[in-house]
Amino acid sequence: MPGMFDAHVHLREPGFENKETIASGSEAAINGGITGLVMMPNTSPAIDSGTVVARVLEIARSTARIPVHSSGCVTKGRHGKELSGIDGMRALGVKMLTDDGDTTADPAVLYRAMQYATEFGMFFASHCEVPELAGPRALNEGAMSYRLGIKGSPACAEEIIIDRDIRLAHAAGAHIHIQHVSSKLGMETIRWWKHRGDVKVTAEVAPHHLLFSEDDIGDFDTHYKMNPPLRTRADNAALLEGLLDGTFDLIATDHAPHTPFEKSQDFVSAPNGITGLDTALVSLHHHFVATGKFGWDLIVKRYSAEPRRLMGLPVVSITEGQPVDLILFDPDKETTFTTEFMKSKSRNTPFLDQTLKGGVDLVVLGGNVLLDRA
Repeated sequence: MPGMFDAHVHLREPGFENKETIASGSEAAINGGITGLVMMPNTSPAIDSGTVVARVLEIARSTARIPVHSSGCVTKGRHGKELSGIDGMRALGVKMLTDDGDTTADPAVLYRAMQYATEFGMFFASHCEVPELAGPRALNEGAMSYRLGIKGSPACAEEIIIDRDIRLAHAAGAHIHIQHVSSKLGMETIRWWKHRGDVKVTAEVAPHHLLFSEDDIGDFDTHYKMNPPLRTRADNAALLEGLLDGTFDLIATDHAPHTPFEKSQDFVSAPNGITGLDTALVSLHHHFVATGKFGWDLIVKRYSAEPRRLMGLPVVSITEGQPVDLILFDPDKETTFTTEFMKSKSRNTPFLDQTLKGGVDLVVLGGNVLLDRA
């Protein structure tokens, strides 16, 4: 099938190379059957100007074996106060503007950015969260947070900004993309706006929000700590429904690597995030394709074609005479996600040392065989 494309990846370079680099992250992507990706701008320095974009793309050209696209910040330093160097980033091919990792808190600033950048064909990706409501962002507010004695983050902290940012895009005539949706009502809000038909809104769901819930946290397992937090089994079911009916346009991992030391802290202090590039395709096959919940056609559409369309890139087809961009997946083999198998520098995943059904055997891009287990 065509190579996958991940439109939401944290590669940590520049500034946090101990967690991940563009080189290691892109190798993890290849390991998982992904032949292109978009990196988020919450690096240090933040990707908020043409100068930083140029440096990042230079590193990618020299160290990555697949295309790496960069998003850019909405505001300088992601501080939510002043607009970033939007025109300089646009000139270098940036399409997506986001303060991902945080919400652009001031709606007036985001609205002004939308009015300005939409004219250049750029769009906005929104991390949806009211920080005053979200609190320490450790886990969902509910039975598990009460049992563990940790202040939870209510789903409404996410849902309020989903609605706010779509309303801003509606007023500005902008394209808004809602990132990593985690709740049933959040999904239903997006569906309602899509049915109106008078605003361009797209949305993504992450594999971990389809697969895991607050029940999996157990006794403070930080591998299940992420933002937005894992919510309930009912939310899992609703998100799957949204993926099946097209409310979610694409699947994206929100690959967020952290060091073992960071993740070994107490649950509240440990950073949010889960890696996903190495594991996403196999885990989707194991839990959904192999169990008959959906087919490969959905994965190709939502994890290959639509992410590329979002970025204004041509959709990959396996056609004679066309450039080669394909993977070979064996549904009958098994993959064990050992530290030796995974290529990401970080191992913060619940799949560590688990064996799942299916495996990526071959990745070919252009004239290059990037991976050959066949």
